[in-house]
Parts: sequence; structure tokens; C-alpha cells
Amino acid sequence: MAQNGHHKLKTFDEIMNFWAQERPDGPAFEQDDLHFTFAEADDITKRLISLLQQHGVGHGDRIAWLGKNAVTYYLLYAAAARMGAVAVPIGWRLAPPEIAYILGDTDAKILFCGEEYVDLALKVAEQVPAKPAVISAHQARALAAELEPATYTPPHPDDPVLQLYTSGTTGNPKGVQLSNANLFTLRIHGIEEGLPWNFYEPGDCMLVAMPCAHIGGTGLVNISIASGIRALVQAEFTPVGVLEAIENGATHMFIVPAALQMVIQHPRAKETDFSAMRYLLYGAAPMPLELLKEAVSTMPNTGFLQAYGMTETTGTICSLPPEDHDINGNTRMRSAGKAVPGTEIEIRGPDNKELPRGAIGEVCVRSPSNTAGYWKLPDATKDTIDDDGWLHTGDAASMDEDGYVYIQDRIKDMIISGGENVYPAEVESAIYGHPAIAEVAVIGVPSERWGEEVKACCVPKPGATIDEGDVIAWTRERIAAFKVPKSIDIIPEMPRNPTGKILRRELRAPYWEGRDRQVS
Repeated sequence: MAQNGHHKLKTFDEIMNFWAQERPDGPAFEQDDLHFTFAEADDITKRLISLLQQHGVGHGDRIAWLGKNAVTYYLLYAAAARMGAVAVPIGWRLAPPEIAYILGDTDAKILFCGEEYVDLALKVAEQVPAKPAVISAHQARALAAELEPATYTPPHPDDPVLQLYTSGTTGNPKGVQLSNANLFTLRIHGIEEGLPWNFYEPGDCMLVAMPCAHIGGTGLVNISIASGIRALVQAEFTPVGVLEAIENGATHMFIVPAALQMVIQHPRAKETDFSAMRYLLYGAAPMPLELLKEAVSTMPNTGFLQAYGMTETTGTICSLPPEDHDINGNTRMRSAGKAVPGTEIEIRGPDNKELPRGAIGEVCVRSPSNTAGYWKLPDATKDTIDDDGWLHTGDAASMDEDGYVYIQDRIKDMIISGGENVYPAEVESAIYGHPAIAEVAVIGVPSERWGEEVKACCVPKPGATIDEGDVIAWTRERIAAFKVPKSIDIIPEMPRNPTGKILRRELRAPYWEGRDRQVS
């Protein structure tokens, strides 16, 4: 488990210099027919810096990427981070006005894009005041190859190098600024603590299939570069793609439970050899017990780790380790785990004071991975990060005596029914396991009598029929009467965002139409 001292390095520039010397021929990036060793990645990123400088990009300037996951994006991101520019990946599923908003907000000087997004990029670039240059991924590599490696000054570890936009439930998305120190400091604590999943062997391979405009997609490349291992990049998640990657030597991956379900239930999973998969990180939702049982029987050698975090905390700040995953089920599996080394977590009440163990309040985090703030939004930053550096997540949770955090819900998803607080996740847990139900999401809908009442939106298992009365009776046996759904909607599938999170606001929208507030 020796680390050669590299684990203390805190910036892209130091890390890439280190691996170019230490592991020059080691594979760094791979996607289809594109392959880069660490020496080649070191060289091309220095040439890409020359390309950025040619277009007037300097320290603190933004460059944007519109496209699916691509090795070229990750090289541009590393190049920008080495010289102190800031990479802004934009979700390719967004509508043109949403793309234009983010591009305009960043004042980006260049919009890089995947080949299939060139027309859209040109159209959007015209609409924003900065009128950024549009350069395709292929052009970027070809132009950089003609240039000499740049001379540049690396940024301070606390300067931002990545800006991710959070979808936000209201108004426009906010740009979360993340620095080299945000990206790399927590792994130093994890290694010093001796956590086995923070150690990587030279032959390890990180599968990158989650979208790069989210911390779950770009964050994995921070880990692969820092650890000197291969990043196997896939344009987007597909069950077959994941199974092929595992056959191609992927040892680590991050996935949301809904996507994992698609992978292990795919017909090809039966013939796939999963023995190389060392650790599987999952997040954005807890792992239902039935799914864990299926996953463990499919991947018996794999360590399962639940990761909880958010864009503003650079991803994982709370983790449920493999030893707390039990195929017979246990209380801790319903938790998001404990604070990772180097991070403090408290559950606080509305007065910003820590609550007793077991009480439900807001998850607050103090960590070297916390963002310094939102781009150009001092008030939103002040609302999120208090004067003592505690970041208020907006998630409601309780903590047990051992420090395990039990997420109840987004505070804003809380339903107030007849003066009682109902957390959707608690009701969903009670319904999950009903033999006819594959997936469930609970929402609050307007009620003349109660202000809001609880509704469950259920997706049936293939071939099953959901009976409303039966689901209500099943739930009543498991939770307090005021939390039991008053009605059930049967829907063919859940609306989801690109990372797999259920979009409750889409389920709620039809019921609240024409009302000026989302609570009664």
C-alpha cells in the first residue's frame, strides 16, 4: 500500500508532472480508439494550454464543453486546471435556452464541443454576448498537436478550476466553483486513515460512464488521475457498455442504484465475469435490500460503498463502507454512512445549533472539499455557507450515536400534512418491498382539509397489477397513519435527471398548477 508520497499532491499540475515521470507508459485515458499514456496526457495538456493562450484564455477565465463524456473534455479540463483557467461542462441533455444561460453566465472565451454538437454550439454561441469561439473535440486535438508545449504559471491550490451547474429546484442553475484543493484534499485524509478503497494498484481501471456535467462523472477522473490509473471513458451510461467495460478490466465505478439494476438484470450479465470489479460506489439514492442481494450474488467479490454528497461538497463527504452492507439487511444499510476522514457533519435545527442524536434536522458539513461559493452569487453563497464555514445542504436527516447519517429527504421535499412533517423517503421505504411495486416516489399534493396530503406514484413490476387499496393497507401496517398515502398514481416510468435522481417536481407539477406556492 505504499504511496510514493504522491498522495500528498494537491494540484493537477503537480499530479500530472508526477505520473509523467513515475508511470510515463501507464495508460491514463482510453475511449474507443483514443488512448493516452500519462506521458502523452502530460504533453497534450501542455499543448492545449498553448491553444487556450492563443485564444486569450488566462488565469480565472472560463472555457466550456458541450457534449457527452469524451477523453478530449477531460484533457481540456486538466489543461485548464494546470494553468488556472476554469472548465465548465454543460449537460448535453439541456434545452438550447438552458445551454445559452450557462454559457452567458460564465463569459466563456471558447466553447469546445463533441462532433455531434457543433451545429448546436454555433447556434448557442451566437446568442450570448461574449460570442465564444466554437472548437470541436477533433479540431482541439489537431490544433494542439501543431503547437509547442506552453509556458504557464500554475494556480494557487485554492483557485477555482472546475465550475459545475446545479440544476436548482427554483430559478436558474447556480455555478459551483471547485478548486484543486477541493478536488484532492479529502483523498489525502482517506489514505492517511488507511481506508482500503482509497488505495489503487497500477493495473486498476476507473469506469467513467456517469455524465461529465455532474460531480459523479468528472469527479471519477480526478480520482483516476490522482491515483495514476486508467480512466475508461464511455460517452454515456448503457447497461451493455458497463458490462463490456467490466470484461475490459474496469475495477472501480460509480453508478446510481436504478442504473445498477439495469446492468445486473441485463441478459448479458449472466455471461459476464465480474471477478475483477473491486469496488462499486453508488449514490443519489439508497440501495434497496432486494437490489443489494441481487448485486452481491452477481458480483460476490465486489466491495459496495454508498457515497453521499453534493456538487457543493465536491461529491462524497459521507460513506457507508462495504462491511456495513449485509444481504440479510441491517439498520445501517438505510443510512448514508459516516463522515469521511477530514470532514465534519452535524445535524442542526433552524437556530443553526446541533440537535441531539436521533432528531431530524438539516445536514451541515465543514470540509476542505466545500466550495468557496457560487459564481457571481454572493447572496446565495451566504445563504448556503455560514460564517463558521459550515455548508447547509438542504437535506433533512438524523444521526445515530455512532455517527451514521440517515437522510430523510430534501428539506424542501418535506410534506406538511395537518401540521405534521412527512418526509417522502420514509413513506417510500415503507412502500418499497410491496410485491407488485418496482419503484415508488412520494409527493405532497394540495388538500382542502390537510393543506397537503401524501400521494404515492408507483411503477408496477413487469406483469404485475397494483391495487390502490392494497398498497394503502400495506403502508398502514408499517408507518403512522398520517404518513400513509391518501391516493396512489400508477405510472409507466419515473421522470429522472441525467444522474438518475427522480424528479419529484415533475410528478408534483400537474397537481399544483395555477397555485402561487408549492405548499398549501
